[in-house]
Amino acid sequence: MSVLLADVDQNDEIHVGGSISKNKIVSATGLSKSFGNFVAVKSVDFEMYEGEVLGLLGPNGAGKTTLISMLSGVLRPDGGKATVGGHDILKDLNKIKKMVSLVPQDLALYMELTAYDNLAFFANLYGLRGKLKKERIHEALEMAQLHKYANKKVGSFSGGMKRRLNLAIGILNHPKLMLLDEPTVGVDPQSRNHIFETIKKLVSDFNMSVVYTTHYMEEAETLCDRVAIYDQGTVLDIDDTSSLLQKHGHKQLEIKMKDVDESLIEKIKNMKNVDSVNYIDETLYINSSELLERTEEVLRIIREKGLVVSKFNVRESNLEDVFLKLTGKKLRD
Repeated sequence: MSVLLADVDQNDEIHVGGSISKNKIVSATGLSKSFGNFVAVKSVDFEMYEGEVLGLLGPNGAGKTTLISMLSGVLRPDGGKATVGGHDILKDLNKIKKMVSLVPQDLALYMELTAYDNLAFFANLYGLRGKLKKERIHEALEMAQLHKYANKKVGSFSGGMKRRLNLAIGILNHPKLMLLDEPTVGVDPQSRNHIFETIKKLVSDFNMSVVYTTHYMEEAETLCDRVAIYDQGTVLDIDDTSSLLQKHGHKQLEIKMKDVDESLIEKIKNMKNVDSVNYIDETLYINSSELLERTEEVLRIIREKGLVVSKFNVRESNLEDVFLKLTGKKLRD
């Protein structure tokens, strides 16, 4: 099996931001998937580019795993179309499998085997043989910083070491596109930082493209070039963090109090230049382009209703606030 990266059709060349020319690695239109009556992915459209880390930010159960499983050929879509490296995910699946690596959230490891033997097993599945196979195994161990544990059984590893080995398996075939599904679940801070550094190295040294699913806002902000706000099987917006904040974020007023009813929420929503109002965990979250002007008005209405404010805060919006505005719920709900 060849592990060379597939050529991208020159027709896929586009201009990003009006000046930087990049090639599309993924293009999806109307991609959909249902399980019985449950719609997991709803007519998703998006594109990503070579050498990009694209964050898929959404809560557990949002359909992130289903979406990347379709891109890797693990699941067949019910509707829509998509290409990876210019190859159709329905017609050219064998070509796509040679250039895509899916690193699942559930550990794909054999606990009774050593780290080396786990890598050797998956290297065989990739069709790697002889000298190249040994080189790739040592390269993967080096990246995972597991060389001195190469002959230890994986069952004795810590959670972070297992995650690093899981990621190392995914780079054996030098994929053009790597799909990482919540790769830092249950890891210690040191292993998490190591995973981040490995991803950055893969992008810089191998020009890999990475789809990174997460429900941690700070991971998306730290690691990803662009972020897709994703909920209930739908991409609500996709852009770099600063652009998302510019479009959807303003200063945010947070007022913690009990007994808030719908009439108060509706009254605040109807105020001039109020963009969104949400009441979650006994806290009012109010976004407005004129927050200072609206704050006094909001507090006056609260006083008139005889409500008691236990906490009051004004701060700049972050990515989680963007998610709250677009979905009406907090990221970890």
